[in-house]
Amino acid sequence: MSATAENLPLNATTAGQTAAALVEERVRARVITDDPLYRAIPVALRFTPDEPLAVRIVFPAGLSPEGTDNEWVFPRALLEAGLQAPTGTGDVRVWPCGRVQAVVEFHSPEGVAVVQFDIAALRRFLRRCYAPATRPA
Repeated sequence: MSATAENLPLNATTAGQTAAALVEERVRARVITDDPLYRAIPVALRFTPDEPLAVRIVFPAGLSPEGTDNEWVFPRALLEAGLQAPTGTGDVRVWPCGRVQAVVEFHSPEGVAVVQFDIAALRRFLRRCYAPATRPA
């Protein structure tokens, strides 16, 4: 499976969206480095019915050299499949890491970021993506 990810500014992708249409899950993730201690960061997972095949992962401005939110857009199917088995090529790769963790790897010209998530949080987010639009968050 191939992933095409875009590294877009946050305001360019959320303009015009209503709060009712947007599914957002705020989670804690862990940036994986060579250091034995991991760094926990807040991450926003986003989905809008206007783009039913895509999900967004938004990293806080503090992690970006430009000081702006860093948003990655990629296929929802890639995230779903990656919870079961390693998948992805190109900019985004996803794989399970044990029974309760999943790893998402982001490739950009500046380097590679490896981020670990709780699978339960990702599954909860994906379930909400499929919920009817009228259902309260």
